[in-house]
Amino acid sequence: MPMPQVPFDDRGLAYGDGVFETVLLRAGVPVLWDYHYARLLLGCQRLNIPLPSMEQLVATWQSPSRAELEILKLILTRGSGGRGYATPDSSQPRLLSRRTPFVVNADRWHEGVNVRICQLRLGHQPLLAGIKHLNRLENVLARQEWSDPDIAEGLLGDADGWLVEATSMNVFWQQAGVLFTPPLSQCGVAGTLRAALLDHGVVQEAPIALNAIREVDRLWVANSVQGVWPVNKLLSETGEVLQSWSLTGQDRLQAIGHDLLGYSPTSR
Repeated sequence: MPMPQVPFDDRGLAYGDGVFETVLLRAGVPVLWDYHYARLLLGCQRLNIPLPSMEQLVATWQSPSRAELEILKLILTRGSGGRGYATPDSSQPRLLSRRTPFVVNADRWHEGVNVRICQLRLGHQPLLAGIKHLNRLENVLARQEWSDPDIAEGLLGDADGWLVEATSMNVFWQQAGVLFTPPLSQCGVAGTLRAALLDHGVVQEAPIALNAIREVDRLWVANSVQGVWPVNKLLSETGEVLQSWSLTGQDRLQAIGHDLLGYSPTSR
C-alpha cells in the first residue's frame, strides 16, 4: 500500500504545526487509548487545530491486525495553506497513520539499562509543555550526543537544572520507599503511561535537580510502548559513572506499569 504524500505546503512539514501519538496496539486494540486521546485533544486545543472525529481515529486501527503487537503512529497537521507563520483563515487538518509490527525488548526489563545525562538543556514553553507536538528538535539534538549501543537513554534537564524527562521516555525514581516523577508544567512530554501511573496513585510529582539523581534509591525510564526499564548505571555527559543501582528485590513500578500495558512479567 503506497504511503500518502504530504504536499509541500503542509504546515506540519513546514513548521511542525501539528501533533502526534505513538500507540501500542495489542491484537489490534489500542492500549491506554483514553490517555492518548486526552493528550491528542489537549494538543489540538493548545494549537487550535480541529480534532478529528472518533470515527476517523478508530478507522486507523480497524483493519485486521498483522501481529500480536503493533505500533500505531498518528500524525495530525493543521493541513495546507498560508504563507508564513500566520495560520490560514480556514484549513483542513491532515491525519496520517501507519501501523508497524513491534517486538518488545524484554531483556531491558530484566537486565536493566545504562543512561547518561545529556548536555542539551530544554527551554521553557508552558503552552507546549506536556503535549506531543511535531517540533521535537531538542530531543533530536539530545539523541545525537551518543552512539554507544550500551547507553539506552539520555536524561534531559531544563535551563534551571531540574530533571524533566529522557529523550523519548519519562523518568521515575524512588526515595525512602516513595515513587516520584518530575512535574512537566514548563516543558517535556507527559507520557500516557506516566498519566496512568499518576491516576492510579502509584507515583507522585516532585521536582529534583539533575545533579541530585545520583542520590536516589532507584531510577527508571518508561513509556507506553517499551514499558519500564530499571536503570543500572547513570553516566555523566562525559561518560563518567556517577552511580550504579542493584536490580535485586521486587520492582513495584515495573509490575504495575506492565500490568497497565498488558505485558507479562515473565515475557522475554
